[in-house]
Amino acid sequence: MENSRRTFIKQAAIAGTGVLITKNAWSAKSYKRIIGANDRVRVGVVGFSDRHKSSHIPSFMNHCKELNFEVVGVSDIWKYRREEGAATWKEKMQHDVKAYRNNEELYDSKTVDAVFISTADFQHARHAIEAVKAGCDAYVEKPFAETMEDNRAALKAVKESGKIVQIGSQRRSGDNYHAANDFIRSGKFGPITMVELTWNVNQPGRWRRPELLSKLKEEDTDWKRFIMNRPYEAFDPRKYLEYRLFWPYSSGLAGQWMSHQIDTVHWFTGLKHPRSVVANGGIYMWKDGRRNWDTILAAFDYGPLDDPSTGFQVTFGSRMHNGDEHPAEIYYSNGGELNLITNKVSPDGGLTEKMAAAMGMKANLLPEISLANTQQVVASANTGGDVLTSNHVRNWMECVRSRKQPNAPVEAGYSHSIANIMTNAAVHTGVKATFDESTQEVMTNGKVFKY
Repeated sequence: MENSRRTFIKQAAIAGTGVLITKNAWSAKSYKRIIGANDRVRVGVVGFSDRHKSSHIPSFMNHCKELNFEVVGVSDIWKYRREEGAATWKEKMQHDVKAYRNNEELYDSKTVDAVFISTADFQHARHAIEAVKAGCDAYVEKPFAETMEDNRAALKAVKESGKIVQIGSQRRSGDNYHAANDFIRSGKFGPITMVELTWNVNQPGRWRRPELLSKLKEEDTDWKRFIMNRPYEAFDPRKYLEYRLFWPYSSGLAGQWMSHQIDTVHWFTGLKHPRSVVANGGIYMWKDGRRNWDTILAAFDYGPLDDPSTGFQVTFGSRMHNGDEHPAEIYYSNGGELNLITNKVSPDGGLTEKMAAAMGMKANLLPEISLANTQQVVASANTGGDVLTSNHVRNWMECVRSRKQPNAPVEAGYSHSIANIMTNAAVHTGVKATFDESTQEVMTNGKVFKY
């Protein structure tokens, strides 16, 4: 199996089929023409998480038969989820799926060609390094990294390995986002002058797991392996299961939600990171012992690094105590706006003839345009295999076969992590965060920021 696997990857890379990477890129007919299509790709699961159960599984099941993929193993350091994962996938695959106590056991088994990585936020980068060094392709959930040390190490390992790594930024597989990117890059939108990003909910239970806390015993997991390279703390089931609420295991609102939205700014503009970030906020409503804020407003300065006289501002605002979970992404130019809530380009806010004439200028108003093939973002934690995630998983599976770069390559994860870590630096120091291009470090007050 291993020999045939290596053969088809080599043949597929040589074939260079020129596949267009969209959800409809490969029809069943075209797939059958791909060299090595009869070789089954064996997939392992690293972390049987709620995200994996609710979104990866239905997305994978949408495409696994056509693309000839199967899940063969589950690695999870918690016995409860390890056994649950193996049983769940056995029922889905209709054959035995082996449970592994940790990733070393999984990779030493030499039974997997690719893995889903859906562990705690701060573990993603390190688990990606393990995967590619074991010779596996990987689908890695965001945020890619929560420290620059992990971010740099993971980028280096992935690029040296040549493995296919898809970052879980599923907006990059949405037709409406591709239409927005094409419109902005065509020059028809004009220079971006501001971007407003918001993501608001009213959910005291978001990222809480009260029903699981009593089930988690220290003797049934591996706490030291969980905290990985973070400073040691005594075992705490809340930090294990509700890690999104606890720094430095997660940055919460920034890592979970901003990383999705700021990634589109990088994609649409070609810029790799902000020039600076300031942030304000706090735990105003849900005082349940969490460390991460339930309210944040971050302001970013973006533009060319060698020309501070030009650029634009991005704001990210998020609260967990009032909202309807409809994330907003609105791009502004002097001629109007591109709105990814309505999926429309419009002249709203553009320079009218009256205001322009007063200064001897010409009006600047964008036309009304609907973005092609409108697809709504599903923002809940349990998306149930929504269209964007299903497209994104399929794109990864196709690229595992074609050896072409996926829609969200590792560089996308590296860039959103820089913005994320700069935001964390501003949050935890209270001062403006900048990025040192020469050392690839996030700086505050002249010092390197880590936690």
